Amino acid sequence: MQKHWKKIVIGVIALVVAAVAAFYIYALSKDDAPAKLDSGSLDSALATTTVAGETPDTATPDTTTADTVAPSTPDGNWVITGASSTVGYRIQEVLGGVDVEAAGRTDQVTGSLTIDGTRASAGEFSVDMATISSDDGRRDGQFRGRIMSVDQFPTATFVLTAPIDFGAVPTEGTAVTATATGDLTLRGVTRSVTFEVEARLEGGRIGVLGSIPILFSDYEIPDPSNVAAKVKDNGLLEFVLVFDRA
Repeated sequence: MQKHWKKIVIGVIALVVAAVAAFYIYALSKDDAPAKLDSGSLDSALATTTVAGETPDTATPDTTTADTVAPSTPDGNWVITGASSTVGYRIQEVLGGVDVEAAGRTDQVTGSLTIDGTRASAGEFSVDMATISSDDGRRDGQFRGRIMSVDQFPTATFVLTAPIDFGAVPTEGTAVTATATGDLTLRGVTRSVTFEVEARLEGGRIGVLGSIPILFSDYEIPDPSNVAAKVKDNGLLEFVLVFDRA
């Protein structure tokens, strides 16, 4: 009898160890979020010509030379067109004690930009929140449901409240960095935010790269954590925006 119980105990321990190992393997396999948007992402977006409904992966490279399309000055009005722009979130999760990174993205972005000499005097963008997706449908269901309530709050917006001063008139192919200040609205709550942006005029297009730290409680976003994943209380809104002449 004692040997029988020993076998049972050993079997239970083996099952527990196997379950824990499987969960760790699962957690590690979920750490496959796309890389953080950076200057390379901005390069790729500016070099890609897309049309509505086409993803950047299937887009055709823009072979038009800058000499034939680049305006002599960036002054004027610009709009987001096609599907070269990307907006999304990036958060840190803990699955079974394993730190993993999760990211959701969409190219369903609209917006405008006004350049006046050395400044961006006006600018805004709007995101279709229901189209943001990650590599996990369950996460997306939580995001669109109880977390961001996209049926009630279908869009997120950012609007400049002060001009962005580039210090000089942007020139073709030259990256400039500056500080942007504006109103960010998430889940119906609006907060003033200030963050760094990188902008570039290239091939007759303007590209803007940036990221905004988000504290969930500032926007009344419910705790994203659940029984399977512990999520930190903050995240990052990251974006690459590509503007064409209006």
